[in-house]
Amino acid sequence: MNTKDRYLRAIYLIQVTTNEPAGTGAIAERLDISPASANEMIGKLESDSLAEHEKYEGVTLTEAGIEQARESVETYCIIERFLHSVLGIEAYREEASQLEGVIDATVAERLDTIIDRRPECPDCFDAETDQCAFLGDSETDD
Repeated sequence: MNTKDRYLRAIYLIQVTTNEPAGTGAIAERLDISPASANEMIGKLESDSLAEHEKYEGVTLTEAGIEQARESVETYCIIERFLHSVLGIEAYREEASQLEGVIDATVAERLDTIIDRRPECPDCFDAETDQCAFLGDSETDD
């Protein structure tokens, strides 16, 4: 998953959580980056027709942006489920965050053949906790 995908995922999850355009500050906070860096990437997403940015209003994803963001969420879910369900890693969320930048679509597809991904994916992703809803700390993996 490349940097663009991380931004799309962040914007998408903010929009899902707030039902409003994603503010630059919220994007920067979610990605732990500076607002200036967020603005720079927002401009790139806009030029790629993946997002629309209204100054002082926020960023909304286009249909193409939403589609790519959902694919990004799905890849992230696959990584989380693999780390949690197959490898039994307790800190799967932290590991998934570190791995998402280096796992490409081909690797994610192959990991997907190993895990038991739910048909609800990527809608199973809880934007507020930033993890698959079926991998909660107190919940067992079905």
